[in-house]
Amino acid sequence: MSTPSAAAVEINEGSLAYGDHVLWERLDLTVARGEFLAILGPNGVGKTSILKVLLGLVRMTSGDVRVLGQSPKRGSSLVGYVPQQRGLDASLPLRGRDLVGFGVDGHRWGLPLPTRMRRSSIESAVLDVDARSFADHPLGQLSGGEQQRLRIGQALASDPDLLLCDEPLLSLDLGHQRAVVELLDRRRLTHGTAIVFVTHEINPILPVVDRVLYIAPDSWAIGTSDQVLTTETLSRLYGTAVDVLRVRGRIVVVGAPDEPDATLGQSGHAHLPNGSGTATS
Repeated sequence: MSTPSAAAVEINEGSLAYGDHVLWERLDLTVARGEFLAILGPNGVGKTSILKVLLGLVRMTSGDVRVLGQSPKRGSSLVGYVPQQRGLDASLPLRGRDLVGFGVDGHRWGLPLPTRMRRSSIESAVLDVDARSFADHPLGQLSGGEQQRLRIGQALASDPDLLLCDEPLLSLDLGHQRAVVELLDRRRLTHGTAIVFVTHEINPILPVVDRVLYIAPDSWAIGTSDQVLTTETLSRLYGTAVDVLRVRGRIVVVGAPDEPDATLGQSGHAHLPNGSGTATS
């Protein structure tokens, strides 16, 4: 059972390294209940590793971490997880609601018991993600957007207090991206569920995100999008000239003159020049 007064996530002086390779260090992060936090940054800086730490799958090299007032542990029903969108085999015999059902008791050993409470939990999660019209269809025959709705339903089936999302918008078209973002935002507003959202694509979530944690090689910064996604902050993080432009409500990041432009948007990934900076908070 979580501590109601505790923050959803607390990391103090956290560091993570694999051998001599340090992903991030001296990370201080507190995520309040009901908060929507986005984690941004180029590939290879340890964004997904933060989720693994919170899921109890990876131990930090140093520092302290608490999830809902407790040490992270595997298989907690209080923590939901939405993985990256991946296509499923069309011959897969599972139905949509079968996938959602794993969120109810997939963390327990043994076969699930077809109880009334289990059926009710599954049906509630299916309704929460507006998936009733296709929940009984074979998973492999559903569209990417429909599959991702069901993955979110699976993550919500245990009524978690914290939802961890790893690139949940990847490979989805604009309409499905918008639907997923609205669904997650509605969940945190109605249930107080904290959301930690790893993404390359900030623009689809700009209207709903509360704060941004930007991880760069050797450094990081946290604050609102207006505080972090600026020319000054990203130039400091990367140790080189970086320009941040806001065009018609979208954020575009431009690297050094000899680097290609990068768009933090619906179809672009931010690949900026490597550099060093000073961690800020």
